[in-house]
Amino acid sequence: MAARVLVIGNGGREHTLAWKLAQSRHVKQVLVAPGNAGTADSGKISNTAISVSDHSALAQFCKEEDIEFVVVGPEAPLAAGIVGDLAAAGVRCFGPTAQAAQLESSKRFAKEFMDRHGIPTARWRAFTEPEEARGFILSADFPALVVKASGLAAGKGVIVAESREEACRAVQEIMQDKAFGAAGETIVIEELLEGEEVSCLCFTDGRTVAPMPPAQDHKRLLEGDRGPNTGGMGAYCPAPQVSKDLLLKIKNAILQRTVDGMQQEGTPYTGVLYAGVMLTRDGPKVLEFNCRFGDPECQVILPLLKSDLYEVIQSTLDGLLCAAPPLWLENRAAITVVMASQGYPGDYAKGVEVAATEPNVLSYRHRRSPGFRAGGVPGRHSPERRQSGDQRRASPHGDRHPGHSRRSPRRGQARTGCHQV
Repeated sequence: MAARVLVIGNGGREHTLAWKLAQSRHVKQVLVAPGNAGTADSGKISNTAISVSDHSALAQFCKEEDIEFVVVGPEAPLAAGIVGDLAAAGVRCFGPTAQAAQLESSKRFAKEFMDRHGIPTARWRAFTEPEEARGFILSADFPALVVKASGLAAGKGVIVAESREEACRAVQEIMQDKAFGAAGETIVIEELLEGEEVSCLCFTDGRTVAPMPPAQDHKRLLEGDRGPNTGGMGAYCPAPQVSKDLLLKIKNAILQRTVDGMQQEGTPYTGVLYAGVMLTRDGPKVLEFNCRFGDPECQVILPLLKSDLYEVIQSTLDGLLCAAPPLWLENRAAITVVMASQGYPGDYAKGVEVAATEPNVLSYRHRRSPGFRAGGVPGRHSPERRQSGDQRRASPHGDRHPGHSRRSPRRGQARTGCHQV
């Protein structure tokens, strides 16, 4: 019997999830809450105005609309406990509980967890007093230049400094000027790592880890790795920097060890686990965890999924991922490119329509900013952001692999879509 499913979120990540779910022979309708212009009345896909913050009303809606399961796109609902609340009401929900989502919602929790379980990461210290934090920055025997608000800050809460003095100013900005509000009451100061960063994601049912092809995104505004850093001007998958042997090492030393550790601590982790990994000379090290698909990484990973996403999610929810691991397209690649209004990432016009005239290009108007997607799923509007959640250095490969520079102000922009090559 054909199912109805609900996707939570309003970006290109959620559009990609809906697009992939709509391909399933098991699915007759995909609702997206709140969705965007790209998910409004598009075949099997349509938007719904149900509130996603009122979990009781949402659970009732799911029962009345006969929703088979809910897929949560962004991090905030996960941290707010949407999975546990829906499960308690008898609604299946794909994603980690609020307790498990602390891997993303609390950077201090994540770092302490990694230390407890021997998961490689940058050296660090957490602080609640600004003077102690500044003293540590000035006296540390490693470059303590990465200053992070411990709590969720909509992707804004990380500053990668060029000097110890700049790092001290970042402490002032986060802890005393309250740049990120309550998220910065505790900060984490990390060692600045050298290398290339890759995004390594997996499906997990709490025991089995099924890695996805590694991806990498491009941060600089202009061609040739030039211009200011942005929230991401595109991504591609798979990332050639990660060989099969290296991906196996990342799976065993990071992803599986994280899932096993959460199980041992009585907080099983299910859903998608995303590790931002720096490939250092000492091996791969975790920069951060996300507890859901990344954006724009989702737009280049899911088009390479050969398996039925509905079936993968059902296997994950049923704890049967080991019996039916997802299959991926071989010898294929996907890329997503961003179009942004003039002036981005500074001040720029919003709500401008883009009309695409080339063949195999899908044109749409986003409710907040424009975009088009070549040969695939329409893109997203990125939330207003200042700094994003990782650290990068310039690539030793010049222009070959863009996107390894420091991240800086992240603003809303239109996303273009995934093109398979």
